[in-house]
Amino acid sequence: MEIRKDVENCIGKHVLLKTNVGKRNAKEKEGIIRDTYPSVFVVTVNQGLQSERSVSFSYSDILTETVQMTLCSTEEKVHIS
Repeated sequence: MEIRKDVENCIGKHVLLKTNVGKRNAKEKEGIIRDTYPSVFVVTVNQGLQSERSVSFSYSDILTETVQMTLCSTEEKVHIS
């Protein structure tokens, strides 16, 4: 519940997502948290030239550290875990 509340407080904010795809393979993407639901949250990710994609993650992805999310700010970075 704490993770969900933290994510809900970040709706509309710019975040950096680092997803672990395999043992030594991780991908980083920047996006904006668009919405939260009881089991998942949705992030809109910029794919390049005028292309956007919505990606959903579960709160357990953050809990198990499959996804690491950092709030992007000009003054500070806050890590949600």
